[in-house]
Amino acid sequence: MRTKTLKKNKINVVTLGCSKNVYDSEVLMGQLKANGKDVAHEEEGNIVVINTCGFINNAKEESVNTILEYVKKKDEGDVDKVFVTGCLSERYKPDLIKEIPNVDEYFGTTELPGLLKALGADYKHELIGERLTTTPKNYAYLKIAEGCDRPCSFCAIPIMRGKHRSTPIEEIVIEAEKLAANGVKELILIAQDLTYYGLDLYKKRNLAELLEALVKVEGIEWIRLHYAFPTGFPLDVLDVMKREDKVCNYLDIPLQHISDDILKSMRRGTTKEKTTKLISQFREAVPEMTIRTTLIVGYPGETEAHFQELKQWVQDMRFERLGCFTYSHEENTHAYNLDDDVPEDVKIDRANQIMEIQSQISWELNQNKIGQQLKVVIDRKEGNYFVGRTEFDSPDVDNEVLIDATKTYLKTGEYTTVKIIEAEDFDLYAEVVTA
Repeated sequence: MRTKTLKKNKINVVTLGCSKNVYDSEVLMGQLKANGKDVAHEEEGNIVVINTCGFINNAKEESVNTILEYVKKKDEGDVDKVFVTGCLSERYKPDLIKEIPNVDEYFGTTELPGLLKALGADYKHELIGERLTTTPKNYAYLKIAEGCDRPCSFCAIPIMRGKHRSTPIEEIVIEAEKLAANGVKELILIAQDLTYYGLDLYKKRNLAELLEALVKVEGIEWIRLHYAFPTGFPLDVLDVMKREDKVCNYLDIPLQHISDDILKSMRRGTTKEKTTKLISQFREAVPEMTIRTTLIVGYPGETEAHFQELKQWVQDMRFERLGCFTYSHEENTHAYNLDDDVPEDVKIDRANQIMEIQSQISWELNQNKIGQQLKVVIDRKEGNYFVGRTEFDSPDVDNEVLIDATKTYLKTGEYTTVKIIEAEDFDLYAEVVTA
């Protein structure tokens, strides 16, 4: 008599959205592995966990389509179970249960123990810093806080992620040491708001002190700052950046707009004058700093005059890195009470105009780099090129340095010095400097 072969379960974690979600998926996978589970990231598996994004319309659409895709696979017998977690299910769980009932279970952003239990695993409190990284081996995201206390009118993050909660410095250092022991050389610090770090735990903004602790971690070469809110930015961070070679001369600071009318309606707690002064302080304190920012166009009530003011300011400020998004009208946010009065085609046209200005600025700034020698890290090989980054560039969003792989052999994850020989809008071409 033949016995049925028992199929071993394999859990496939699918990640959508931002780097905070990447981090959360890695923590989930670390917990599953510690429970002896077979787990993979975006590979084949008979059990699927989709970590969703619910931030803006495009992201929500992608999340829903991904859920539907895997539910169809379940209906066809290609997968056995589908679980959904993350921001979309935190924000819309009742609607999702009603509209897509074939998902086995939905979990919010704070329900990791429940999700693990559904997957036949226990939450292990002792696993500080243990996670399965999904990024290339040389860099990793390091989440230093969760949630946000800011009242921005357009943003649904507090609805999905809750109030700001800083992780204690000692726990972050333990995690950084574990990452370094696994070969990670670059830490990308992330949070909904780095500026607020420490206020809840230490009663003061403590990002500078955290950086002082992290630069002591052996094996780490670069520490990069992402998502710092402009209002209340702790200027002592600039002293650490200037003093410590490991802290990249790089800051991601989303400014969103510059018109005082729009900033007030957005509830950003700042003005054009204060913002411009802050950028001047950055550049004065650390002249070599690269500033990355993001802007929103088409916000309710944004007139042509407001937009022209923003355009002129982008030209004047000459940001090294800039991204531009069209406004997304999100229910349960303060701005949802306003009339979404800028037509979609106007929003897109305005975003394109901003990015056209930025590509010209980027091209001009890149021309100045020709002939310079820069330290780069090699992230990957693509076709006939090794693709690297300078300390002024974050993975996936910024400029890349291309080195001819037919002339030079380089290892991914290693640092090397190159000379820039050619420059385009967003890419630099380089050759290795031999000693």
